[in-house]
This record gives sequence, C-alpha cells and structure tokens, in this order.
Amino acid sequence: ADLWRLNVGEKQQGQGYGRVAVEGVFDEARRRGFSRVTVSWVPGEGSPEGFYLRLGFRPTGRVEDGEIVAAIELD
Repeated sequence: ADLWRLNVGEKQQGQGYGRVAVEGVFDEARRRGFSRVTVSWVPGEGSPEGFYLRLGFRPTGRVEDGEIVAAIELD
C-alpha cells in the first residue's frame, strides 16, 4: 500500500493528528491484506522525514523524482 500525501495544517502539527491518520492507514492496509506501506518525501527544510522516521518508516534506498522512498513492514 502507498501513502501518497498527508497534509496537516501548520498550527495543528505536533498535536497527534498526523500520527492518528497514518495509524488509520496502517489499520486499513492490514484489513485489505497488505503487509507493507510505503511513503515518499522531498528532503530538505520543512520535510516530513522526521515524522515518518519516528513512526517507523525506513528509507528503502530508492529515490523517485527527487523523493526519498521509505517503507514500514506491518505486523
């Protein structure tokens, strides 16, 4: 499963909304039989890289259209 884009308003960031949304994606992916979720981001200032790494995503080594591709294995 691929998480294409997640946007949380700047004033709401850091309040857990993004984590809840991504955990919902994990739950739905599991329900549909997926064992892995991927995401990508553009590196640099303002990047969501830290957010996704804290959730357990790890870079795959792939870069597509200048975006780092990361994945998480679901249990």
